[in-house]
Amino acid sequence: MQLIACQYDIQWEDREANFNAIRQLLSSIEIRPGALIIFPEMFSSGFSMNIDRVAESTPSQAEAFLKELAETYQAWALGGLVFKHSDGLGSNELSVFNPEGQLIGHYQKNHCFSYTAESDYYENGEDILLFEWGGFIVCPSICYDLRFPELYRRGVKAGANLFPVIANWPDSRAQHWTTLLEARAIENQAFVVGVNRTGKDRKWTYPGLSVVYGPKGEEVAIAGDQPSCLIADIDPDIAKKWREEFRALGDMKL
Repeated sequence: MQLIACQYDIQWEDREANFNAIRQLLSSIEIRPGALIIFPEMFSSGFSMNIDRVAESTPSQAEAFLKELAETYQAWALGGLVFKHSDGLGSNELSVFNPEGQLIGHYQKNHCFSYTAESDYYENGEDILLFEWGGFIVCPSICYDLRFPELYRRGVKAGANLFPVIANWPDSRAQHWTTLLEARAIENQAFVVGVNRTGKDRKWTYPGLSVVYGPKGEEVAIAGDQPSCLIADIDPDIAKKWREEFRALGDMKL
């Protein structure tokens, strides 16, 4: 199955500029029907705490854009966006659309980043999201979630074998990004795809480094620091065979 991770320099709080950047990126590659196309955390705004500015209206422009891409390319589209609760706090989420343009579901970031005061503006989620794609059970997560392996254990116990992690992860902790993604792949005997942004915002510089790891921790594909679409072909049977051969998951005590 074709996996496409799109990394680019997200323009600050400018939906249309980011939509246009994505259209340009996708126009330069061959997308097979049924592909899974993944965009970073807060893909249309950047990592903003200005909830009133970046929260989606009803209907959501960012979701309408993901739906358009899914229908146009007959693919799955997944990207991060912001909603606003009635109490004024935000919800850092991702949405997933199938090739028919149907909304498959939302996931709300379970761990908001207290170090950057994200947790002062956004509420933590509680649930995980699972969906089927090309023989995979997919369990997506968002950025800081990556530091909490128990979240991924919840997914693997529910059958997940592919974990997309969408992020705005800065270059000051780039080694943590790749190391933790590799670890989540090894310990869960699953494919893991990290989708990060490039460029700069008002506080941080971002390294890109979108990457795909296989279920043994092997590097399948990795991007550099420039806007690009990282493309990988992955097979659920690879994870299945490794889990059958090396039965570490059967020894979990959670």
